[in-house]
Amino acid sequence: MNEVEIAIFGLVYCVFLGVFMNRLRLIALLSASVAVSSSPAFADGLFSGNWYVTLGGAGISAPTFEGSKNRKLFFQPIISVGRGGAPRFSSRNDNPSFAIYNTDVLRAGVVGKFVPSRDAGTDDALRGLSEVKWGGELGGFADVYVTDWMRARAEVRQGIRAHDGLVADIAVDAFTDIAPDLRVSAGPRMTFATSGYTSAYYGVDAAESAASGLSQYNPDGGVTSYGAGGAITWNATDKITMSAFTEYKRLAGPAADSSLVQERGSKNQLMFGVSASYKFGVSFN
Repeated sequence: MNEVEIAIFGLVYCVFLGVFMNRLRLIALLSASVAVSSSPAFADGLFSGNWYVTLGGAGISAPTFEGSKNRKLFFQPIISVGRGGAPRFSSRNDNPSFAIYNTDVLRAGVVGKFVPSRDAGTDDALRGLSEVKWGGELGGFADVYVTDWMRARAEVRQGIRAHDGLVADIAVDAFTDIAPDLRVSAGPRMTFATSGYTSAYYGVDAAESAASGLSQYNPDGGVTSYGAGGAITWNATDKITMSAFTEYKRLAGPAADSSLVQERGSKNQLMFGVSASYKFGVSFN
């Protein structure tokens, strides 16, 4: 196997492992990784050299909650840290991440996501359902640069406080420059989740059914959505980047079958928005 094939195999294997492995084993693995990375020798090697940081934000129009037929406007931060001379292709789907391993073909590291709370105040369709607390998701990511015009990315994240499931996002983007400072990109997306996630966001127990009028529903894990997204990105300067983007996804499996979606929501989810970010370099000797 060449380097690209090895990287792709590793990407697929990481997703499979993250979704299906025992949660205690995953926690033990992350704990071991933290123990190794905290050693002085490892830290000196890890943080030496040139790094880049990208900070910014996006204004987005999207469904009020995943599965809703109503819409809202909200802000999403852009945070990314990586090693090397300059950032490579990235997508608005990328959650805040920190790259530990970085080569021409493979970039991998730690990723996190903030998860807002969800209750009847979010959307009237949620009346009678229990609140989902705010929390986060923490895990790992891998980018595979298949060619100089295509990138595949996988994120596997464990829910913290908001839910106790595992979520895996997979995206493939093809990109090309139609002008020196103007790039277009597009590709497919897919999301997997375990029952710990789907129960929190799509499940309806007996008490909730009585309070809301929705049919009882106890979801399993599986593919929760699939779709495609695209973006136009303008490098206004060597440090400032602006983008317009859109994404459509269709809820599937345990998400699409939920009584919340069937009776009060929609399987079709459309999002669009604009973003701006600023990148700068940091050097550690």
